[in-house]
Amino acid sequence: MLGRTGESPFTLGLGCGSRLLMYEEEDRGLEALHTALGLDITYVDTAQGYGNGKSETWVGKVIKDRRSEVLLATKISVRDYDKAIRESELSLKRLQTDQVHLIHIHNLRGAEDLAAVEAGCLKVLMQLRDEGAYRFAGITSHTYPDTLAKALERHDFACIQMVLNAAKQGSLSPETGREPLPSDSFTTIALLVALRKEMGVLAMKVTSQDTIFRGKHGQCPMTSLLRYTLSPPFTTAVVGMPKLYFLHENVQIAQSFSPMPSEEMDNFSREIASTHKFAMYASYPSHRDV
Repeated sequence: MLGRTGESPFTLGLGCGSRLLMYEEEDRGLEALHTALGLDITYVDTAQGYGNGKSETWVGKVIKDRRSEVLLATKISVRDYDKAIRESELSLKRLQTDQVHLIHIHNLRGAEDLAAVEAGCLKVLMQLRDEGAYRFAGITSHTYPDTLAKALERHDFACIQMVLNAAKQGSLSPETGREPLPSDSFTTIALLVALRKEMGVLAMKVTSQDTIFRGKHGQCPMTSLLRYTLSPPFTTAVVGMPKLYFLHENVQIAQSFSPMPSEEMDNFSREIASTHKFAMYASYPSHRDV
């Protein structure tokens, strides 16, 4: 169950950011979306800024006749109140729907960003939620678990989406010799707040945009990466899958999922963190999945 939303999406969700746009041609992108739904993927994750609206447009063309099959989530990046209203109106038009299940504040950063969110786009989201354009409000972050925890404590979010992969579990500053689960990770800070408040929990960056799965430092098996991410109390892992065979393979992995024991999780994280972690530390603070 996705927290108190009443929804129960499949454990693997489709990320529709840069990885969907790697299909390049619209027909191929729509084929990938139809394939995902045909494989019983029910959580579709897009954003207003992905491809300057291209992702939402593709998603809208597919789900307009399959709306009942999809738990639809989008995200808003702009912080200004008036811009947030305009972007949300355009978003609903692109998605060809009058109601989205879930809208996230996209990529919360530090304290100043939280203040901007609270002064602007968060007010729009809560207003539109109360009017029925969105059923639930959520928030995502790539690099600031402490700020994310503050946002969760202060506001009525139904869901949280955060980074969780075996090489980098969400802490901001690299240090050598750290334990696999650092004290300033998303899992040890923000996740605890989310669970206490009965929020739906979603994982992202399972492969760190292929940095781990298929990076210059070698390759990690997708089975292990997904098992690691789904073993904590997460409902769904959102994964970008830029090839059709990734869709088929990852669905098979998710269907046969069994939790990874904690000792195995620690060992797996230690094994791959030394070769992958610091490259990701450098990239996440400035990360923009567009």
